[in-house]
Amino acid sequence: MLASRHLAFDLGAESGRALLGSLDDGRLAVREIHRFPNGMLRLRGHCHWNLYRLFEQVKEGLRLAARAGDAPQSIGVDTWGVDFGLFDRDGDLLGLPYAYRDSRTAGAMDSFFRKVPRERVYELTGVQFLPFNSLFQLESMVRDRSPLIEAAADLLFMPDLFHYLLAGAKATEFTFATTSQLFNPRTGGWDDELLAALGLPRRWLQPLVAPGTPLGPLGAEIAAETGLAPIPLIAVATHDTASAVAAAPGEGDDWAYLSSGTWSLLGVESPAPLIGDETRRANFTNEGGVGGSFRVLKNVMGLWLVQECRRAWSRDAEIDYDELTAAAAAAPPWRALVDPDNASFLNPPDMPAAIRDFCRRTDQPVPETPGAVVRCALESLALKYRCVLEELGRIYPRPIRRLHAIGGGARNRLLNQWTADATGLPVLAGPTEATAIGNLLVQAMALGRVGSLAELRDIVRRSFPLETYTPRPTPAWEAAWRRFQQFRLV
Repeated sequence: MLASRHLAFDLGAESGRALLGSLDDGRLAVREIHRFPNGMLRLRGHCHWNLYRLFEQVKEGLRLAARAGDAPQSIGVDTWGVDFGLFDRDGDLLGLPYAYRDSRTAGAMDSFFRKVPRERVYELTGVQFLPFNSLFQLESMVRDRSPLIEAAADLLFMPDLFHYLLAGAKATEFTFATTSQLFNPRTGGWDDELLAALGLPRRWLQPLVAPGTPLGPLGAEIAAETGLAPIPLIAVATHDTASAVAAAPGEGDDWAYLSSGTWSLLGVESPAPLIGDETRRANFTNEGGVGGSFRVLKNVMGLWLVQECRRAWSRDAEIDYDELTAAAAAAPPWRALVDPDNASFLNPPDMPAAIRDFCRRTDQPVPETPGAVVRCALESLALKYRCVLEELGRIYPRPIRRLHAIGGGARNRLLNQWTADATGLPVLAGPTEATAIGNLLVQAMALGRVGSLAELRDIVRRSFPLETYTPRPTPAWEAAWRRFQQFRLV
């Protein structure tokens, strides 16, 4: 059988990429053809995404794919979660989408819980409570009487926006819908009780489709502009974590995954959602996966802490991640710890200052050098992963014997080893391009080249090597763990 070729757009909060994949004889080869920066655009006191700039970069990726030789047979787009754009009745975008770290959602959770109690919201959705979930973004607009509400006719989530711009399609894919806290996993559709509490019409929301659904051909205007044929646009697992977890190379049911990047998503794959008092108290989320599975996981702030430190330190002279990691390795161990999920780290103007302030407030030594700050962040992440795994062990009915670290953060060997040391589990790192790989192979599923999720993972194991990190537990890690537990609620 001839090789199949596919084009993936993986759009993250820090950068976006276009990657070509070739599936031949049960192995996938991936090649990056375009990379471009992303970041929040600050306008009049608010944080937005520059959708138009991103779309121009997507079109450039299409042009490069057309010139790359063997043209792709399909296209797929995945993005970060929860954010959306609103369109009027003429199909025009009503302003740039807000970024989830924007301050407008302050107080929106409490405001909504006066309409629907917290326990009821979790019973309906099974989704982790985060202040920027789509539900609370909408509540902030209702509470603040946003003029956009009267003008809006359609709500399109971030991947939906690109589907619409590329092919005129209006649909929301299952895995993304489940992240919004507007989807009811028991009914399999949008939740009318929550929409009624918001006072928003159900017609705003789009029909739901499964991962691997063809949405239609690339629009004629875009095809002509970029030089590609009108090939099919596939709704892949459009939430980036869902694509990454699809490509996690685990076998059996005794493993957990850590999708490591700007956010750390740590959890297990389950055939059904786990919704109950214990998962609610532990604030676990139930989000959709490929093949109708559910990702029972918790969001942790992740390498955002290091990314924002690097951004602050690079204002005068560029500093790279390898340099920071080497400095962290050389810094004294276990001097200071932070809870990565503390609200002060969500979007501070100066992340190094925010980390130092946390240490000061908790009567710890204040890290002064970049190496000491990054070491504090990475050690704290490793201990946070232990915390989540221990909570997961109380709600998941099977033992967890290994951890698959996937995504860009799996390149960080220091964090991988410290995660193994802190958790006592072997860490199998790779593939680092898990999100793009999942995107590409779900496209192949849609075209009949991959038969199942199990076959997809077999392809991943054959195609990409893993690096194993063996735990090295020490009394010092145990002492750090006991200290860390004191700071989790500060």
